Amino acid sequence: MQISVSEAKAQLTELVRRAEAGEEVVLTRFGQPVARLVPEARKPTLAERKAIIAEIMASAGQASPGPSAARSQDFLYDDAGLPK
Repeated sequence: MQISVSEAKAQLTELVRRAEAGEEVVLTRFGQPVARLVPEARKPTLAERKAIIAEIMASAGQASPGPSAARSQDFLYDDAGLPK
């Protein structure tokens, strides 16, 4: 929905309610979009954050080892250790 800033002044409460319900409200000035009303992102609860951390901690020990960092650039050097 698009509405001019001057019209929005009189309907702010209704526009905020619509944004909270998930509708995007675009405010315009001289026909050009200048601002959007969107719902605030929901923050996870303490219990949800703890569950996420527990999941990360449980999967942390499951990482597979990758190539050795000391050997990852060997293709750049010859057998004498000089750049190719």
